[in-house]
Amino acid sequence: MARKQRVLILCTGNSCRSQMAEGWVEHQLGETWEARSAGTNPAEDVHPLAVTVMAEVEVDISRGVPEDVDRYMSEAWDLVITVCDSAQEKCPVFPTPVETLHVSFPDPADAEGTREEQIEVFRVARDQIRRQLLPEIERRTR
Repeated sequence: MARKQRVLILCTGNSCRSQMAEGWVEHQLGETWEARSAGTNPAEDVHPLAVTVMAEVEVDISRGVPEDVDRYMSEAWDLVITVCDSAQEKCPVFPTPVETLHVSFPDPADAEGTREEQIEVFRVARDQIRRQLLPEIERRTR
């Protein structure tokens, strides 16, 4: 079996968007891609509503831990994706050449309103990430 390609998904806090994206890649493209996620300023925990909405589609991200991008700087990546504008601006320069891609999504953690209204914002983000990001990664499969 060929080596899996590796993708690192970055956002600011590594608590919502990048965690959901990592979950989607592992769930749907896991035979050909290995995903990790990190943040430029990691939060304490993965947002509980991100865990909730991913569980609705049978993707478990409950064991996710926000990590600092510095942890991954010395590793080899086939693709680095930023999923928020702030992470794109602060994305470090990796020591080895790597393709980078920017696909920005609104931060569902900024959602206001009732719990149900907030969950709906997380669902929209979850579905956008699946629809927009997975085809970009899949297109790069060797």
